[in-house]
Amino acid sequence: MAYLKANAILPEKLLSEIQKYVQGETIYIPKPENSHKKWGSKSGTRRLIAERNKAIKEAFRNDRSIEQLATEYFLSIETIKKIVYTNK
Repeated sequence: MAYLKANAILPEKLLSEIQKYVQGETIYIPKPENSHKKWGSKSGTRRLIAERNKAIKEAFRNDRSIEQLATEYFLSIETIKKIVYTNK
């Protein structure tokens, strides 16, 4: 995250108002809640994990054991159980 000089980007009136509360400090201004993206949605990781989980569930339905799936996907047995026994 790069730092920006407030006097270079904010209107003078707004800068004066902020200076009533903070002077010479670094502050973080968060994004609005509605502009947040879910984890992994930008990189595609969320989609890849969903596809992996779908493949695990399908393999389980086709008589692959939880232990086999854990070994194949390098996941713990508990993680495989969570994947195959949830309805998502």
